Amino acid sequence: MTTLSTSTTAPIRPTHGTPSSTLRLLTAGAAAGPFFYASASVQMLVRDGFDLRVHPISQLATGDLGWIQTATFALTGLGVIALAVAHRRVVPDGVGRRAVPVLLAIAGLGFVLAGLFVMDPQHGFPLGTPDGPAPATSWHAVVHSSAAVLAFTALAVAYVVLTVRAVRERQVTAAFGHGLVALVLLAPVSPTSASLQVAATGVVAFAWTTAYALRLRRRVATGQQTHDRGEAR
Repeated sequence: MTTLSTSTTAPIRPTHGTPSSTLRLLTAGAAAGPFFYASASVQMLVRDGFDLRVHPISQLATGDLGWIQTATFALTGLGVIALAVAHRRVVPDGVGRRAVPVLLAIAGLGFVLAGLFVMDPQHGFPLGTPDGPAPATSWHAVVHSSAAVLAFTALAVAYVVLTVRAVRERQVTAAFGHGLVALVLLAPVSPTSASLQVAATGVVAFAWTTAYALRLRRRVATGQQTHDRGEAR
């Protein structure tokens, strides 16, 4: 019989799927954020004319090499969706057992859509684009902005729910981390430094998401090892 536990340190076994497939999903979820910023950082360094003080990371999806950032958004979103599936498997009870996977899946879908629908070239990027904002906002730029807002809002609400869960379970460190990330995600964006603020917000959110996914992964791996030792006896 499978034993389930929601303790912060107790080993767990997934309620659906195999432990190995769940470990792969959690690995994908943990890698989503580092992959996004590694890809974006390389692009910012090699693409002429890009200035993070002026251009949001999303603008890397414009121009001849824009497909790289489009793929980056899509793969990152799929990683977050993988975390959502794994979370449903390994957190079967307690606060957020249903809400958090749904919110993570919405966030992942938002990132995928943000990649598929690109913003408009503006402020001199890509090279050859006139300085200043785009003369008119295209429909795909509207979809992009809406999808990005949806993704970050869903992620913020997921962390609000996880904060409540951690408080009820008296997990001080987890409650502080989840709550801090939620506050960062929900902070108003300054129009004068929007691109820098959004980039920094993403770093904080994805760093904690990676830490959370790795924490779940360690518990699943420990549960699998415990199970294998039991089977061997």
